Amino acid sequence: MSNRDQFASKIGFILAAAGSAIGLGAIWKFPYMAGTNGGSVFILLFILCTLVIGLPILVAEFMIGRRGQSDAVTSFKKQAPGTRWYFTGWAGFIFSSIILSFYSVVGGWILSYIVRAVAFKLTGSSQDYYGELFNSITQNPWEVVIAQGAFLFLTVWIVQGGVKNGIEKASKWMMPLLFVFFIVLVVRSLTLDGAMEGIKFMFVPDWSYLTGKTLLMALGQAFFSLSVGVAAMMTYASYLSKEEKIGSSAMNVAWLNIGISLLAGLVIFPAVFALGYSPDQGPGLVFIILPAVFQQIPFGALFMIIFFILLLFATVTSAIAMLEIVVATAMGPKYDKRKQYSWLCGLGIFIIGIPSALSFGVLSDIQIFNRSIFDFADFLTNSIGMPIGALLVAIFAGYKISRADAASELDTKSWIFTTWHILVRFVAPIAIIIVFIQGIFFK
Repeated sequence: MSNRDQFASKIGFILAAAGSAIGLGAIWKFPYMAGTNGGSVFILLFILCTLVIGLPILVAEFMIGRRGQSDAVTSFKKQAPGTRWYFTGWAGFIFSSIILSFYSVVGGWILSYIVRAVAFKLTGSSQDYYGELFNSITQNPWEVVIAQGAFLFLTVWIVQGGVKNGIEKASKWMMPLLFVFFIVLVVRSLTLDGAMEGIKFMFVPDWSYLTGKTLLMALGQAFFSLSVGVAAMMTYASYLSKEEKIGSSAMNVAWLNIGISLLAGLVIFPAVFALGYSPDQGPGLVFIILPAVFQQIPFGALFMIIFFILLLFATVTSAIAMLEIVVATAMGPKYDKRKQYSWLCGLGIFIIGIPSALSFGVLSDIQIFNRSIFDFADFLTNSIGMPIGALLVAIFAGYKISRADAASELDTKSWIFTTWHILVRFVAPIAIIIVFIQGIFFK
């Protein structure tokens, strides 16, 4: 065990785990989900679902990972010897690989926008201009594949440095910068004429949106944004020393995730309303609407550069968590071979991701169950992989690990532990099954 890397500090672990959670889910997906589901009511339900259902699963992943002190597969083998629970670890390995394969495509789009923004080539001010630009980028086979490769290169470069000198170091400077950039953009957004409409949209409830559909969307977003169900948090927690409190770390990660999601809303919605756009633009909100918004405000080009760098940081911190699961599992106990495994796994994921990168252009005619390759990979992981993974984690933590062992590992007040145990044994599994059914049959 002595030559296995560990996080050097609790804050390093929290920032890395929060970075895993705070990615495209918080900055790209949360605003458009809130925008298409009524704003304030969705946000309220999202916070509730994160704390009541997402947080207990997060604690469970932390507990399993820290108890195992190994990659996810080995962790399950150690804690449930002679059983097939270790397949849960392999599922995390497979689904993380698929997530990163299409996630890196979006990371590539962000790099394409940054290059154009820095060269001051994002000069249009209309929604149509940015819609055409987005289509031209995503349909250019050379650009999307090269940009995807560049994004993965950056991700591998960080992961191959190890936990302490790679992941922790990168998270310690990227995450604070993320907050600083966000505060700058929030201040700019809130000082626009008409920004108050966006504030109302976020914080004054329209109870007509309090429906089963909105609740399910909020629940799905809570799972997606916390990175639970694919062994990411389990893998990070395996590098955590036994002295650290799991519960408080998980709570910090959950609140940081909620905070960043709200800040993303405060950047986007006041600006969107102030300039007369509709908030229900869907996935194109960040790549099509926001650039048009930025170009209509003083120093907009500068703020656009800041926004896309911020988006890149958030995407990279999530990507390194996904790659770390794959590398840790492939590497096993060969800790001295981290560099070789990092580059090999990165190359493999790059190759797997090429069809997703090309699915908006040359491979756009290929459909899998009426979905593009990119959308199918997204559906497979978010609607099937993550819910199943989260359900297995809840069952393992709630039923396979004894109550006494769980209480000893979590080391918290008895009423807090009892509440967590009830939520992870009964409430979370039911909620996950509902999300799973909804994701499969009602989309």
